[in-house]
Amino acid sequence: MLAAGSVVLLLLTAASCGDDDTGVRVGSAAVGTVDEIVEAPGSVTARTAATLTAPAAGTVTDLLAQPGDRVKKGAILAVIRSPELERRRAAAKRALEQSPSGSAPSAGTAGFTQVRLRTDKQAEKAFEEARAAADKITDPTLRAALLQQVASARDQYAASSEAAGAALRAVQRGVSSLGEAVGSLSAAQRLQAQQAYDLADAAVDALTLRAPVSGVVQLGGPAQAPATDLSSLLAGGGAGTGTGVTATSSDGVDSAVAEGSYVTAGTPMLTVVDMSRLGLAASVDETDVLLVRAGVAADVELDAATGATYTATVRSVDLLPTTSARGGVSYRVRLDLGKGTYSDGSGAAPAPRPGMSAVIRLKVRQVQQAVTVPASAVVSTDGRDTVWSVRDGHYQPVPVRLGVQGEDTVQVVSGVTAGERIVVSGADRVKSGDEAP
Repeated sequence: MLAAGSVVLLLLTAASCGDDDTGVRVGSAAVGTVDEIVEAPGSVTARTAATLTAPAAGTVTDLLAQPGDRVKKGAILAVIRSPELERRRAAAKRALEQSPSGSAPSAGTAGFTQVRLRTDKQAEKAFEEARAAADKITDPTLRAALLQQVASARDQYAASSEAAGAALRAVQRGVSSLGEAVGSLSAAQRLQAQQAYDLADAAVDALTLRAPVSGVVQLGGPAQAPATDLSSLLAGGGAGTGTGVTATSSDGVDSAVAEGSYVTAGTPMLTVVDMSRLGLAASVDETDVLLVRAGVAADVELDAATGATYTATVRSVDLLPTTSARGGVSYRVRLDLGKGTYSDGSGAAPAPRPGMSAVIRLKVRQVQQAVTVPASAVVSTDGRDTVWSVRDGHYQPVPVRLGVQGEDTVQVVSGVTAGERIVVSGADRVKSGDEAP
């Protein structure tokens, strides 16, 4: 919403025009600074927040971070024990130890084909299990790494299996011996066994939860208040875990996550909030957004810090809009949040917390050393901006061209000059040619 701004060095004199009961006040145009303000609602944002979830069902054996702890990226925060994943790794290890050494399968080429098909099925099962385990991990970096490992292993095995198939076809054409084909098949079997173990071991290793970013720890996931109206349901909000599961705790219970507790796959365990750079997300109406650009300064007031004003600077303006439940169009403006002070001079304002509501006053335009008049002095006459001036002792309407417009004062680009006497209020009560005091 376009609002008005502050004026600095506005020197305005006012005098009563004749009888005080006339309601007409005369002052002077002055030289000063005018700020044009776009006012927008917003909220405080953290640099980032990452929620760690349980990659598999199991028991929390170690919880190494407590709420409020500051941790570094990569620090171990919790360890989960999953008997299911450990059994799969143990089975894969036994299969690796028992992988064939190159002996020829019975039944000649027919037996060769059966062994190859069985190995292909075992490999595909291992890949699917590894992919399913990786998909449950919400840390995007770790999930992407594990999925890439699965894809790479699948490609490697496919090439090895195809080599064994090509060797068999060479045997059938009589250009190669069965022993050479058996060597290719044994290599594919050993590769499959090694990959199955490596993928199962990676899944177990993922049960050790490490901080994806440096920041402050909070147990569980971001708090999600239930939607109370249609607007809340449509707008959504909050940082998600990517699993659709939310950790909950009963009244009087500190957290649903604790050492010795059982968690299911996808349960939010901890959230790390990077507080190193606080920002703001403002919602600017489409009618005003073209005035906003990177570098624009702003003053910010928080509901949680009455009497304090914070500084901010626009970092970026989104290109794509957001639509409210009522059909209005607005654009997200992102700002860097600076320090705050109390207006009574009592000292520095407290550091805000992410999610706090804010009113952001963006100083979209500013002019200095400009001819200014009170906003109340400008009236519309025949569709034109007009100021009533006192010239030769009489009132005279003067068309003016306005520049930057603030709430209390506006810039006059042409029409009147600094020091010129003008009607600052009660212009509807004067007529052209009337004598002025």
